[in-house]
Amino acid sequence: MKNLLSATFTLIIAAAVMIDPALAADASKGAANAQAFGMLTLIPPLIAIALAFLSKNVVLSLFLGVFSGCFMLDLKGWDIYNAMVGGFLRLSTEILNSLADSWNAGIVLQCLAIGGLIALVSKMGGAKAIADALSKRAKSPRSSQFATWLMGLFIFFDDYANSLTVGPIMRPVTDRMKVSREKLAFIIDATAAPIAGIALISTWVAYEVGLIRDGYQAIGVQANAYGIFVETIPYRFYNIFILAFIVFTIWFMREFGPMHKAETRARVEGKVLADDATPMAAEESTSLEPAAHVVPSVWSAILPIGTLIAAAFLGFYFNGYHAIDDPALLATVNASPFSFTAMRECFGASDASVVLFQAALVASLVAIAMAIFKKIMPIKEAIETFVTGVKSMNITAVILLLAWSLSGVMKELGTATYLVSILTDTLPPYLLPTIIFILGSIISFATGTSYGTMGILMPLAIPLSFALNPDPGFVILNVGSVLTGAIFGDHCSPISDTTILSSMGASCDHIDHVRTQLFYAVPVALIAILAGYLPAGLGMPVYLTLPVGLAATCLLVRFAGKKVAS
Repeated sequence: MKNLLSATFTLIIAAAVMIDPALAADASKGAANAQAFGMLTLIPPLIAIALAFLSKNVVLSLFLGVFSGCFMLDLKGWDIYNAMVGGFLRLSTEILNSLADSWNAGIVLQCLAIGGLIALVSKMGGAKAIADALSKRAKSPRSSQFATWLMGLFIFFDDYANSLTVGPIMRPVTDRMKVSREKLAFIIDATAAPIAGIALISTWVAYEVGLIRDGYQAIGVQANAYGIFVETIPYRFYNIFILAFIVFTIWFMREFGPMHKAETRARVEGKVLADDATPMAAEESTSLEPAAHVVPSVWSAILPIGTLIAAAFLGFYFNGYHAIDDPALLATVNASPFSFTAMRECFGASDASVVLFQAALVASLVAIAMAIFKKIMPIKEAIETFVTGVKSMNITAVILLLAWSLSGVMKELGTATYLVSILTDTLPPYLLPTIIFILGSIISFATGTSYGTMGILMPLAIPLSFALNPDPGFVILNVGSVLTGAIFGDHCSPISDTTILSSMGASCDHIDHVRTQLFYAVPVALIAILAGYLPAGLGMPVYLTLPVGLAATCLLVRFAGKKVAS
């Protein structure tokens, strides 16, 4: 690790001597910095990713990744001392800016509030009652995993809510059935962004539809952006195949790669975590166990969690309604407030991070009221329990802030701009969907953000695909490849917020989750290319590509997977 760091900073310093200091000093010149630094713009994400795997310390890896980028931006000639000082000051500013962003602040507060809610549910015996109730039906590793998959599909409206809710509820059940935390984290992660990205109504819709609308306006084509979004769903090959992949692993009870080792360890040795694992969230302490006089009831979980979901849906609607500033659109919503169109537009215009924080607070208040009314605990103890749950999420908040800071530094350096410039070139039309998918995967893996990747590639993909082949179906195929590639790379990235939250929800070692998930996500992505984007680019209809891809996914699990010893 020391050798890697010393070599990295030597390269940075040597290259910086030949760079115009004014470029690096101006954070707004991302494109100019990309041209000036060249491949050195890849150093921050590479340091963060490489050190995360080598050290298994995500906080240190992200910190050094952010600092290396700040150091590069502040280095002028050989003035290393001032670059070190200025880099540290820039790093602290990046963290402050990350927290100052209203969306990011909402996500942090949402995580803290949901942590408090889960603690209350556990203390009231709700989590134990749910686990006991599910255990009566989930009497095997297969059924417990399938129940987790179904719950992940049920919370389709937001990937963050999915990751933070499914894990704490299902973890006691899967632990009892000797399912590894790595497999639990994978199921959570693979049913978070993949389902939220293709759901007809979700917190992703507005962003995706907005990018599509802007892209079509750029080529002078008037189109129904939401209609285009719906038409891309059959071409979201990775999303569909990874959701099916989970079912096939559950049905055949076969695993491969590091996941097979993890599942064998859990079944044979009864260890849901590796001996050297450091779970993202600490195990529930005895302080969160229900008191002896408490009779566990599923309603102690159903009412607070149900309030969270109901409040989120209502919040998405009303928050989005008040955010709509188009009079014509507002008139349409008022004319039929409960129609699918009205729901879609309101959900799409809502501020998901704020709504979910508010919903978590309301649900927590309901849980506190239930605890007092049912005489489970007095108000002082209820509030202390909520605060204990909030504290358990502190490490997640730290990691998210560093991940967002790394993304901000890479934007200043022009990392994504550099990747696009070296990976795009003149190519035959049939290869464009595949190239876009791969490019989106690389950018989102390196930056840890699917939203940012979509925002970078969509303005390029729509005009380029239209120029190569103006057929509407071909353009839609490429739009789908942008959205799907961004999700695949984000799904695999150790610095992605969804990946981090999935590790936290499953209380799994983060690097163990990333390592085991990579061996599943990459083969499914290859199937998405070979059975999806390549034949679709050659003109094969989707009603053939989808069945072929699903069959290939099934065969992968059946023949590459091995039975888990029990």
